[in-house]
Amino acid sequence: MLNPQQRRAMRRWRWGAFLLLALAYVLAYFHRLAPAAIAAELQLAFHASGAVLGGLAAIYFYVYTLMQIPTGVLVDTLGVRKIATFGGLVAGLGSILFGLADTLVFASIGRFLVGLGVSVIFIAIMKLNAMWFHDRHFGTVAGFTILLGNLGAVLAASPLVWALSFVSWRSIFVAAGGLSLFLGALTWFLVRNHPGEAGFPSMRELDGQPPHIPHGGHWYDALVRVVKNPATWPGFWPNLGIGGTLFTFAGLWAVPFLQDVHAMSRPLAAAHTSLLLAGFASGALLSGMASDRLGRRRPIMLAGILLYLLCWLPWLAMVRMPLFASLLLFFAMGVGASGFTLSWAIAKEVNPPALSGMATSVVNTGSFLGAGLLQPLIGWVMDLAWDGKLSAGVRVYSAFNYQVGLAILLLFSLAGLVGAVKSRETYCKHVT
Repeated sequence: MLNPQQRRAMRRWRWGAFLLLALAYVLAYFHRLAPAAIAAELQLAFHASGAVLGGLAAIYFYVYTLMQIPTGVLVDTLGVRKIATFGGLVAGLGSILFGLADTLVFASIGRFLVGLGVSVIFIAIMKLNAMWFHDRHFGTVAGFTILLGNLGAVLAASPLVWALSFVSWRSIFVAAGGLSLFLGALTWFLVRNHPGEAGFPSMRELDGQPPHIPHGGHWYDALVRVVKNPATWPGFWPNLGIGGTLFTFAGLWAVPFLQDVHAMSRPLAAAHTSLLLAGFASGALLSGMASDRLGRRRPIMLAGILLYLLCWLPWLAMVRMPLFASLLLFFAMGVGASGFTLSWAIAKEVNPPALSGMATSVVNTGSFLGAGLLQPLIGWVMDLAWDGKLSAGVRVYSAFNYQVGLAILLLFSLAGLVGAVKSRETYCKHVT
């Protein structure tokens, strides 16, 4: 048992490390979704078509996807501290380069470095949560992590549009890069991989249980074990179908859709995106808390995904609705989409505890693979039927163009529902 002074010290280490990585995660979400708010500026700055714009935004998702499994291996072997420090420094340099880029090539390199840097943060913070918090609180802490991360998503919507009235998008990305460099440096000094490195017993030992057995073999054998586990893979599909479509829509196409089809101003369209992401953030926290309290994962995940699917139908049908209804619908979409985040807890619980980083990384790959495929695909499909209409040099797409794009998003979302149905119920406990 710990005395009061030790408990206070442990809380400082735990929450200090969590706060640093959570702030880095806020920046990761900001970079993920900011292109939607500055789509017109990017098109003008780099003379980009819809497909090119989608490709530039999707570079983040390509590298993020490729890095998920390597990151899982790295945090399980080298630890959170080294990997998160590396990520912060690389993302900072990339953001500065993106903000200063005068050609599409340099902007693409900057976007690549941003994606490379922030790609390690989510898996790192999930590993930190697994090490520094009790297993019975994992769903709640994961939801709280998403809630905090989505502050970056909210900042990338209405507040970013507001800030563009005073400073250029380039200055904003340079400033974000400087903040990322600062957080990366602090991570090296203030984060420890697990309680033992700070002189404390493990969370299981505090509960009077033996610590989880570490993996004693080669990392490759551990990864093969996770990949060959059939219970791992159903969680991949909610990430692909729900996470992928959410990030595609919120991160690039929602604002142009509302402007072109529903004649909304950019600030009002961005406000819808902010509500979508606020719904996702609050829904993730509530889903995690409800799941931990009920001791069930699948019913909460399925209910959320079904709500998300239903919310797509009015937009696909191009229904005109009052402003209050459209705002409420965007918020409900976000709440529903948050159901897929429970797939991370399931992946952790159907695999050995020592391999939680790898397990989470495998299923999380789906979200960014989906967004990486869908952002340029939607742009390419809409370019095919574009009628040549321009407004201030920016392409304007018709309602039919967007209807085809939204239909593709709905089909991908259905794949997420199928995966959720096939996921294993763990009852919030490790089943291996």
